[in-house]
Amino acid sequence: MVGATVCIAFVSMSVWAHHMFTIGMNSYANSFFTITTMAVGVPTGIKIFNWLGYDVGRQDSVQNANALLHCFLFQFLIAGLTGIMLASSPFDWQLSGSYFVVAHFHYVIVGGILFALFGAFYYWYPKITGRMLNEGLGKLHFWLFLIGFHLTFDLMHIPACLGCRVAFTPTSPAAAGTA
Repeated sequence: MVGATVCIAFVSMSVWAHHMFTIGMNSYANSFFTITTMAVGVPTGIKIFNWLGYDVGRQDSVQNANALLHCFLFQFLIAGLTGIMLASSPFDWQLSGSYFVVAHFHYVIVGGILFALFGAFYYWYPKITGRMLNEGLGKLHFWLFLIGFHLTFDLMHIPACLGCRVAFTPTSPAAAGTA
């Protein structure tokens, strides 16, 4: 696990341009950043399998923390899969500036960080304070957050693949409002 984390840290230093395939880098630079971006998936896969192995057979009384942990793993996996898709220069070229990139970013940030933070809060709060949280409110929070997250970000992939861009660039004087 430590080795995978160190490997991610070192490889991540060489993927900084993977969101800039469309700025006019030469083909050698595009190839380098494509390879390093895809290479990040190997140690990340090791971490995901490690987390799954940790979860197998674990008995815990905090159901909300477990539900959020499983959702974190699923969201992190989807974020990684869409990241590997965006690591391909031609695919990224077509989807750069689209809602697909926005959805990928939010899968990483919201799905990968907030689900884990909420899960950690539900797990550690009773251990630190000695008081259990309301399980019913926790389930309501979990389902509202999960459904809201997926209704918001899953649907962004569809218009992006159909060509919808994040920013609209007027192509005629009438569209720009100057006619």
